[in-house]
Amino acid sequence: MTERHSPDDHPFAEFLREPTADSGASAPVGSRRERRESTSSPQRPSKRPRKRRRALVAVVVTLVLIGGLAGAGAYVYTTFEPQISAILSADTSEDYSGDGSGEVTVQISDGDFGEAIGTKLQAAGVIKDSKTFYRTLLKKDPQPVFQTGTFKLASKMSSTSAIAALLNPANKVDYTVSIPEGTTASGIYESLASVTGMSFDDFKAAGADFVSLGVPANAPSVEGFLYPATYEFQPGQTPSEMLKTMVDRQYEALDAAGVAVDQRLQVLTLAALIQGEAGSVEDMYKVSRVFQNRLADGMNLQSDATVRYGAGGSAVDTTEAEREDASNLYNTYANPGLPVGPIGNPGSEAIDAALHPADGAWLYFVTVNLDTGETIFSDTYDGQLEAVKQYQANHPEG
Repeated sequence: MTERHSPDDHPFAEFLREPTADSGASAPVGSRRERRESTSSPQRPSKRPRKRRRALVAVVVTLVLIGGLAGAGAYVYTTFEPQISAILSADTSEDYSGDGSGEVTVQISDGDFGEAIGTKLQAAGVIKDSKTFYRTLLKKDPQPVFQTGTFKLASKMSSTSAIAALLNPANKVDYTVSIPEGTTASGIYESLASVTGMSFDDFKAAGADFVSLGVPANAPSVEGFLYPATYEFQPGQTPSEMLKTMVDRQYEALDAAGVAVDQRLQVLTLAALIQGEAGSVEDMYKVSRVFQNRLADGMNLQSDATVRYGAGGSAVDTTEAEREDASNLYNTYANPGLPVGPIGNPGSEAIDAALHPADGAWLYFVTVNLDTGETIFSDTYDGQLEAVKQYQANHPEG
């Protein structure tokens, strides 16, 4: 009879053991049937790793999608942050109510848009929250168009009231001044002082330091370099800043006309003379020709306007003594050539006339009607005498 051995006695017994459900523990398998039943168990550990891999792929895909959406969201937020912020803060942002009280001035500069204006208003204490202001602005249809300038507002206004106040022209407090062509520097100082409330002497002192304003050092004064136009100066601007703006504008006109830098003083001197003597824009080009013909012929210009400027006063006519006074450097009766400098501030038409005189042989002219500006041009002295008689008939008091 063959001797039976226990399975544990088999030399390969450890390889005949299969793991149990316990963690890592081993148990002997006592029979083939038991081994078959064990291998046919519904628990199939060989399938589990495949499920884990599928779940891991799903998680990775989800994270990628979320990351992509997050990136797109970051781009959208970065691009449209002001609008998004305004919308998100719609329920939490604060606002004052009513029209406010007191007085606050705010300057709206060229290029300011809704957000920048809201920031200025909040900093000045006009509104409580710039985001609320901007959100309110976005609801307006059509969108408001704000003018540049300084506006008189109030403290603690609602956003709606602040917008309405900025759109009301009555709240604009600029220093608007209109300077006619030919106005002297002294006349400009008077206009500026009247509009701004500053003193005439402050503007006169600023004009006396004309080199700092950009006027050539060889010019006798700022006269002629202040461009006549309408200006909107802001509260807080100094007399020097205002005059500098006018000088810069005159240079723009000269540059546009093609005047060389070293010819500015000469052109303005002739243009101011034309501006002061011509009765109309059409006559400017004839007056220019008269003066240039006389200069070419070596004749004195004999302009009463230049004598009057140098002598002072407001009379239209000049006296014989004034016309003989050679110490008056603006006296073109006693001194040859152009006067020492401009006698007023010419506009663009006078500058153009100085550069482009009309064709003609005229050597004389006289304005025979001071009310209408009618002017007679003559080639000869006899013709001039006849024109003077007509002037005297029209103005016997002169």
